[in-house]
Amino acid sequence: MQESRPVVLVTRKLPDAVEERLRRECRPRLNPQDRVYTTEELIDLAQGADAILPSHTEQLNASVIGSLPDSVRAICSFSVGYDHIDLQAARERGIVVTNTPDVLSDATAEIALLLMLGAARRAHEGAQLIRTATWREWSPTYQLGIQVTGKRLGIVGMGRVGQVVAKRARGFDMEVHYHNRSRIAPDLEAGAIYHATLEDLLPHSDFLSIHCPATPDTRHLLNAERIALLPDGAVVVNTARGAVVDDDALIHALISGKLFAAGLDVFNNEPNIHPGYRELPNTFLLPHIGSATRETRDAMGFRALDNLSAIFSGREPRDRLN
Repeated sequence: MQESRPVVLVTRKLPDAVEERLRRECRPRLNPQDRVYTTEELIDLAQGADAILPSHTEQLNASVIGSLPDSVRAICSFSVGYDHIDLQAARERGIVVTNTPDVLSDATAEIALLLMLGAARRAHEGAQLIRTATWREWSPTYQLGIQVTGKRLGIVGMGRVGQVVAKRARGFDMEVHYHNRSRIAPDLEAGAIYHATLEDLLPHSDFLSIHCPATPDTRHLLNAERIALLPDGAVVVNTARGAVVDDDALIHALISGKLFAAGLDVFNNEPNIHPGYRELPNTFLLPHIGSATRETRDAMGFRALDNLSAIFSGREPRDRLN
């Protein structure tokens, strides 16, 4: 009898529980070494596969999708962002694309708050003093940071993550402002103040937290002209995608003192980030760990497999993108 379980190319090492379910429900081609495949390797390994389960580290552009074998019917990404996949090219080839929204909102919001606090309270500098044994004394004016409590928080993108960040920030008595493509319902706003344009939002943002997707329209959304609209001494936090920030403009603002600090979990050209960030004492930097909790990564994998199961059972996947 012919095997009915779909053949799935899994491009990265996934959590054990996810891979165990993969083995039960599919015929997976796993990557136990967790090595990032070259484009040529990915196309070669996809031969005869029914689906691909990639992460954001794989760039599935029009050229790659055009080179995939006809057997591939689905791309179920282990990510909420989908800027690494050309949806139009996939649609033209009849390939269904899905992502994993909802399940990483809490974890990413936690990192946004960590970045906010770490940047404002100069956590990187303090940790370095301890680890290098260069902390010499205490004084009333030593290592002064900025208090988060009671400040104005501007949120760019009031989707799932943005709403959780707003909820958590209210625990610090922050006044929440936001800009979104459209105003959200009053019950979801929970008192947050809507600004129809980003330019209107920025002057009200002592802290600016970015949560919009990376698209051609949002590339370098935060540029020199918009940074100039922020209050002097503001703090910028980014847990969205590196592409929404103009690195040179942000670094210049951090050097000039226009901004007090920045907390960043995502970067252009990861992991080969702009070297200027490493040279600055007022940057609090993390290696793209917004969703990196055991609970969330399991949930992301299960969500991707739910979508995969729906597609190969003839049902509409919950998180279809194209």
